[in-house]
Amino acid sequence: MEEKNIVKFKKEEFAIREYVRDSLGKGKVSKVRIEYTPVGEKIIIATNRPGMIIGRGGEKIKELTRILKLRFGLENPNIEIDEIKKPEFDAQLMADDIALSVERFGPLKFKVIAYRTLQRIMGAGALGAEIRLSGKLPGARAKNWRFAQGYMIKTGDSAKVVDKAQAVAQTRPGTIGVKVRILSPEAVLTDKIVIDEEFLKRIRENEQKPEETKNKIRKNPRSKK
Repeated sequence: MEEKNIVKFKKEEFAIREYVRDSLGKGKVSKVRIEYTPVGEKIIIATNRPGMIIGRGGEKIKELTRILKLRFGLENPNIEIDEIKKPEFDAQLMADDIALSVERFGPLKFKVIAYRTLQRIMGAGALGAEIRLSGKLPGARAKNWRFAQGYMIKTGDSAKVVDKAQAVAQTRPGTIGVKVRILSPEAVLTDKIVIDEEFLKRIRENEQKPEETKNKIRKNPRSKK
C-alpha cells in the first residue's frame, strides 16, 4: 500500500512539473523543483527569462498559483524564481533552443543550428558539449547525427556532473529528437589533475643548477700540479 502511495505521489509531482513547463512555454524553463514546507509547497522554477515568467505586476505567477490550487489540489503553493545567469551551460535551455530553431527554420537547417549552438556553448567557456539529433532528418545518410567538441565524460562518478537534457521538435516531415550534454567549467571532476605551477617552477630551477655548476667548472678548470 505504501509503495502505491509513493508511485501516486511521484506521478502527481511529475504532472505538476510538466504542466508548469508546458504552460510557460518551451525554451523558458529549465527545471522545476518542488519542496514541501510546514506552511505549504514551494515550487522553484529555474529560468533565464524571469521577467517573462513573472509577468507585469506578477500576474502570470498569480494565475499559475491559482491553477495549481484548483487543478492539483495544492494547499498553499509558493512559486519562486531561480534565475540562470549562464544559459549556455544549461542543457535543457540549449536543447529547447535547438528544437525551437528547427521548428522555425525547418529540418534542412539542422546542421547550421547544431554547429551554431555548439560554438555558442564552447565560446561561453564550457569544457565540453555534445549534441545529438535523430528522427526525420533530411539526407541519404543515417538519421542520427552527432556534433561534439571538447571533453566529455560518459561513465563513472564524474559523469554525474554532466548536465543532460532532451527536447522534441515537431516539423512538417515528422518528429526530431534533440539530446544535449554539457560539461560546464564549474563542474567538479573527481579524476581531474591540478598541477602546481609554482612547485613545477622550483623543480625546473633545481634541475638547471647542476648544469650551471658544470659549465662553471668547464670554464674555470683547476690548474694541474
